[in-house]
Amino acid sequence: MSISQRGDDEGRQAWLRGVAADVARQDRSSSAERAADILRRSITEGALRPGAQLSEIELTEVLDVSRNTLREAFRLLTHEGLLVYKLHRGVFVPELDEQDVVDLYRLRRVLEVDVVRGLADRVPELPDERLEPLLAEVETAEAAALTDRWAAVGTANMQFHRHLIGLADSSRLDDITGRLLAELRLLFHVIATPQELHEPYIARNRGLFELLSEHKYDEAAEALDTYLRDSEQGLLDAFKAR
Repeated sequence: MSISQRGDDEGRQAWLRGVAADVARQDRSSSAERAADILRRSITEGALRPGAQLSEIELTEVLDVSRNTLREAFRLLTHEGLLVYKLHRGVFVPELDEQDVVDLYRLRRVLEVDVVRGLADRVPELPDERLEPLLAEVETAEAAALTDRWAAVGTANMQFHRHLIGLADSSRLDDITGRLLAELRLLFHVIATPQELHEPYIARNRGLFELLSEHKYDEAAEALDTYLRDSEQGLLDAFKAR
């Protein structure tokens, strides 16, 4: 076994241990949805990379579900575009392309910028406690950057945007956001180094938080629109450079 293969295997085993730990914390009321949620979170946090194949044998064991339940979870995630079935080969994490970048960022702007701009009408003075989850993710990212934990910075960034859309108090938007962020994390793998991808947005997330805390919603919406366009262009440039 080569060093590269050994590293991949160690990473896979670490991911499976993480999945098993998630199972121990989950409510068992809906096994298929629970399994799908754990796998979705694995994609969002960067543990499952584009092109990875999922093993039914491994996952039925660590998720503690039947093969039929796991296949239902796969079906749910395939419907969301987070898994693909390849005939005679199995189930894989999809590999996205430039068109996916354009499509997903169009959706991000529709959702995120509208949520922020709409705060002026819904809650002219957003209570500080509503912003605490965003501040926590900003501080988590800043601390992780100091110790070069860039994957953790990326996860904190994902959660920052999840909490941002959560300001709309819409369960439907929350559901859409979960799927959207998982697809975005797949796109982020196109950039070779996580630091290159995430470092510029640590300060920008801090700036968005400060504008929101000062109730400058129109300014925050404009800053967010520019932020998302810059992020989109960075990903498109990365695809072109491959």
